[in-house]
Amino acid sequence: MLGFLVRLLPFWVREPLLILVGSVFGVRIMYLAHRDGEWVAAAIGLVFLVFTAVRVHTVARALRARRALAPAAAPVVAPVATEKEPNAWGQAFAAVAVFAALGAALWLGPHLLPSDDDGAPQAVSCAGGEDEELPGAYRKTPRAVTGDELCDALNRPDLAQLLGTPAETATAVSGTSNTLADGKVAQPEAEVQFDTYTVNVSVMYNKLSIAQYVELMEYGEETDVKTLSVLGRPAVLASDHLMKIEINFGGGASGGPVEQGPLARTLSVALDAKDRGGYCDITVWSTSGALPDDSALLDIAEKVLPTIPDRTV
Repeated sequence: MLGFLVRLLPFWVREPLLILVGSVFGVRIMYLAHRDGEWVAAAIGLVFLVFTAVRVHTVARALRARRALAPAAAPVVAPVATEKEPNAWGQAFAAVAVFAALGAALWLGPHLLPSDDDGAPQAVSCAGGEDEELPGAYRKTPRAVTGDELCDALNRPDLAQLLGTPAETATAVSGTSNTLADGKVAQPEAEVQFDTYTVNVSVMYNKLSIAQYVELMEYGEETDVKTLSVLGRPAVLASDHLMKIEINFGGGASGGPVEQGPLARTLSVALDAKDRGGYCDITVWSTSGALPDDSALLDIAEKVLPTIPDRTV
């Protein structure tokens, strides 16, 4: 269809258009081929340039023939009304100007117009699990939150800013509805990973209070233990190393030994002000071993905990 419309144009309009289009696309394709090292594209660009050279030769030959056939000037006997012949050069110039603008738009458009994909990493979202059947512990535990709901609460737009790395974007998120004690205790958790830090939030729906938890820490390997109050609830800060497990799926081996992982900082907050049992853990770590200030954990707790939805039985 496009070729038919082009053939309908006058010669002095059609040929300059073909020359301009061929030169613009030929040069553009050759440039991209040189930049990307694509020899197939270079061959296509060369075809455009050869086509353009042929059209230029055709126009030059037509101009020479037009000058050779121009009639000699003769005296006018009487004024005769004649139809004014269109100016071929004017048509050609107008066509060149129009297609020059189109060529410039094609060339510069990707650089000037906004793009939906500008190369910036896109934020990841939590996977919905509404159709998944929850373990029995969640049906028996009043107000127990699911892993997906906890993921939605943790995956905040300002989480990276709360960690002190506002330029980063989450690279992975997850939420699982775990259980403990042979499926009798609900323990949902969610995790958000950044380039610098990883944040994990879990809720333990057991009868262990923060006061009892602090007593247990005295017999454990937790360091830098600090009790405090968060949102009017008892809380405790502590540091401990994560476990590092390597799993080998080949060669019939189950994996290497359990090793000591990076140091993590955890803020544990009671589920209610009276500390009647159950708590929420907010843990931050990095593969480099660096940790943010404790104020980051407190900020995350003050932002995330109020947004965790309550579920009824």
